[in-house]
Parts: sequence; C-alpha cells; structure tokens
Amino acid sequence: MTPIIDIYAVTVADFLGIAILLVILVSRGWNLPGRKEESHILLRMLIMSLINCVVDQLVAYFDGRLGAGFQVYRMVLLLGNTYLYLYNTLVGIFLVHMVVKHIDSKTSHRKFIVFWIACFIQIVLLIINLFTPIVFKIDMNNEYRRGDLFMFFIVAGIVLNVYGFAYYIISKIRNPGLRYFPVIEFLMPILLGMIGQAFMYGISLLPACFAVSLAGIVIAFQNECIYVDKLTGIYNRFELDRELKRYQKHKDTIVAYMLDLNGFKKINDNYSHEEGDQALIAFAGILSEVFGSVGTVIRFAGDEFIAIVRKGKESDIALYKQKTMEAVERYNEKSGKPYKLSAAVGGRVFDFSKEANQDLVVVIDEMMYKDKDDYYKDHKRER
Repeated sequence: MTPIIDIYAVTVADFLGIAILLVILVSRGWNLPGRKEESHILLRMLIMSLINCVVDQLVAYFDGRLGAGFQVYRMVLLLGNTYLYLYNTLVGIFLVHMVVKHIDSKTSHRKFIVFWIACFIQIVLLIINLFTPIVFKIDMNNEYRRGDLFMFFIVAGIVLNVYGFAYYIISKIRNPGLRYFPVIEFLMPILLGMIGQAFMYGISLLPACFAVSLAGIVIAFQNECIYVDKLTGIYNRFELDRELKRYQKHKDTIVAYMLDLNGFKKINDNYSHEEGDQALIAFAGILSEVFGSVGTVIRFAGDEFIAIVRKGKESDIALYKQKTMEAVERYNEKSGKPYKLSAAVGGRVFDFSKEANQDLVVVIDEMMYKDKDDYYKDHKRER
C-alpha cells in the first residue's frame, strides 16, 4: 500500500522550520528593545513552534508503523496530532491578538470573544476526539486519517487570518504610520499553508509556514525598532529623514510643526526624571491622537517633537495647533498630575514643488521659539 504521508516532504518542511526558529532563538531576534511583554510572547511562540515542528516530524515518522511497539506508536500519533491541531488553534489566535495589541496598544476582550469561543469549541472537539474520532482518527494500520470535522479547523483558521488582514488594512488607512508593521507579509504564509494543507493531503506545510511567519514578525519588529523612539513609541529622527525625502521626491505640499513642552526642565527638577519621561510619553500620545490619522508624529530631540500633516494647506496651521491645545487641556483635566502640560507650537506650509527641504527644521524651530517666548511673557515661571 502506498503510504499516505510523504515522509520526505514532511522532513524537509519541518527541518526548514526548525532551522529558521533556531536561528531566531540563538540570535535573540525575539528580544525587542523596550518591549518586554511582546518579547516574552514571541519567545513563547517560538518555543511552541519549535516543539510543533519536532512533533510533526515524529507523527510523520510513526504514521503507518506496526510491530511490537504498535500501541506506543498509536498513542504517539493520537497525542501528537492532537497537539498539532491545538497548536494551530492557539498560536493562530495569539498571533492575531498580538497584531491587534501592537496596533492599538491595548485590546478589548470583546474583540476576541468570538474567536475564544471558537477556540473553546475546538479544544472540546479535540478532547472528544481522544475517545471518539470526529476530527481525525488513527486507523487499524496506525495511519492518520482526516475526520468529518477536519475542515472546521481549517475554516476557523482562515476566518481568523482574514480578520487579521481586515483589521490591519482598516487600521493602516487610519494610521499610515503602520508601514513598518507589514501584517500581510507574515499572515500570508499561514493562510497559504492552511489552504495548501487542506488540498494537498499527505504533506505538512503549516509548521514551516508558522516558522516563516514568526521570522517575518521578528524582522518587522526589529525594523520598527530602528525607526521608532524607544521611550514614546512614536517615530524618531531616522524616520523624519525618510519622510522628507519622500515628500521631496513626490513634490508634495505639507504642513510641518515643531512642538516643545513648556516648563519641561521644571517637571524633571521638581518631580524626577522618571516623571519627566511620563510627561513625554503622555505628550507623544496626545500628538498621535491629533495627527495620527492625517500625518506623522516624530520625537525630534529631548522634549521637541515634529508633526507633519500630509496634503496640508494654510488653514491647517491654526486648525491643528488649536486641536493640539484642546487635547492638552483635556489631558490636564483628567491626568491628576501635580503639574500641567503646555506646549509651544510653530508651523508652516512647505510646497516641495517650489522649495527644498533642507531648511524645514530650522524654519519651524524658529517659529516654535517665537511662540515659546510669547508664552513666557505671560507666564512667569521657570523654563
């Protein structure tokens, strides 16, 4: 009888996955600067994926084996395949959960209630399957066979991936700053693996596809770390250079602002540098709220920030300055801090079809300092 499982194809795919995962683990690619929680999630997923590849190789090796160890082989096949199904279910949900959390900083449990219910149903089905084969079975020849509910797991995985795609695309439309977190590139291998696994019986694609996907996540996170400020989570000066080159190349018109916290030194001196860091984080959040959907926010240096409105016009200068002041006041009313945030703002329209960009920072910096001088004329306090 021709074996159902193509052991050579499975071996190649699993060893490819193991090699990718070991490289990431040994090189500590999962260790993201300033992102302890996400680093730990990635590490756990990498270890689970490594076990997944090993288990997949074991069940492929024992599939169809008879002889003295028949019952042992059968138990390995039953428990091993149960783990593979469980892994695909849990890691798929954790992966999309991490994507949503990374985009929104925090996630609502309501967003995932349907998926956690589906996950619970799949776990129950797998437990039942240990006694009554409904998802898969190990036949009398110790060969793995798909059960009636196999496609339920495939469809559930595809729906989860489609949700991740849709959530990312909608979020990217609202916030183009997500360009360094290319979700499609690392969810696509899993989606293709699920489809391929469903139609190409006898080979194993998913373990290697999950490994490729995790490699994509690590690369995306590490790429973000180059262009994202570690403290505030917004872009840094490296991104500013890239932004300005893009605008100059396409001859765009933008509004650029320089913003600086008033009295920041006093916050550091009177309330500690840690509290000063919290003020910077809060101000970065305020600016992201105001400018995130229309442009880019960059931490330029210290307590200086640059905000850019794409396709800006003259009337936007006063409009977004006013929106920033109102957002700062809303924060001050709710923060409960012993100090109040305040910012000096300087903004100007730049038409790159008519002028070069090399003086942009100098121009808006001068305008910001003029606004700061006007502020301190009316507010007698330490700078």
